[in-house]
Amino acid sequence: MAIRVLIVDDSATARAVLREILESDPAIEVVATASDAFVARDKIVELKPDVVCLDVEMPRMDGITFLKKIMHYMPLPVVMVSSLTQSGAKTTLEALEAGAVDFVPKLHSHIYDSKDEMKEELISKIKAASKAKVFKKELKSQANTTSLAETTNKILAIGASTGGTEALKDVLIGLPRNGPGTVVVQHMPANFTEPFAQRLNSLCAMEVREAKNGDSITPGVVLVAPGDYHMVVRRSGARYYVEIGSGEKVSGHRPSVDVLFHSVAKIAGANAIGVILTGMGGDGAKGLLAMKNAGARTIGQDEASCVVYGMPKIAYDIGAVERQVPLSKVAHAILSSL
Repeated sequence: MAIRVLIVDDSATARAVLREILESDPAIEVVATASDAFVARDKIVELKPDVVCLDVEMPRMDGITFLKKIMHYMPLPVVMVSSLTQSGAKTTLEALEAGAVDFVPKLHSHIYDSKDEMKEELISKIKAASKAKVFKKELKSQANTTSLAETTNKILAIGASTGGTEALKDVLIGLPRNGPGTVVVQHMPANFTEPFAQRLNSLCAMEVREAKNGDSITPGVVLVAPGDYHMVVRRSGARYYVEIGSGEKVSGHRPSVDVLFHSVAKIAGANAIGVILTGMGGDGAKGLLAMKNAGARTIGQDEASCVVYGMPKIAYDIGAVERQVPLSKVAHAILSSL
């Protein structure tokens, strides 16, 4: 019987090349391919492959994190295939420590150039892996590992105003690449939010972009409300997404933090974390209180680190803030709340 392999790689080209290599051997059958860990998870459950061929760098959840989940919840042989394994000894050792049977480097930046060189090694290691004995691995209880493991059902909602552009940068830089799906309202006029999101995207591990109507809220993605439009969270089955609309100003603003936070309280309840950062006025305070009352964890920036201690102060005074921390510790507070 042929060895049944699942290929997991975010590159369509890489998936095609790996399939071509593996299917050149009659002893191997590629039963499916997947572009990210979440699709791969469903394929593993459905198809029960003999071996998983797994990339390291992927959107939404990186390969090492997914490997740890596989080896904890449904142990099976995994061969890492990535350019990072050639020169990145640390990454290779981490993958092997996490339970990977072996690894195969992509020797060139373009996988087509590696095809002939890696063919024999990849096929032989897939065959060896199919006979390997694998064991369940316990997930380590480090802060980042725990947060990464718990992001799929969480929504992080952040509101900011005066001084918020830099505060948001500091917070988002502190979150991992597959951090919780995040929605942000920063008081900012139209035509400013897109370049602001692009700037953050160039600095942060997570993908940051200006929200569009209907965008899904997924781990590893930050959606910034467009200037002059309100943004709310909606849900369809297990999928959270955003709805963009005009409407009247609320708390003096459009977009309004209160509008976002109230929607999160209603739709996500305890599956959310609310953060209120530096800003003038009281926008977001009542919405954050609604989130807290719905079971969400809530965090406020402290006075000493605020450019303007307005929004966080009012939220704190009405009892909406569960934890008040300096800006430098907000990202850690978020991760520890997951």
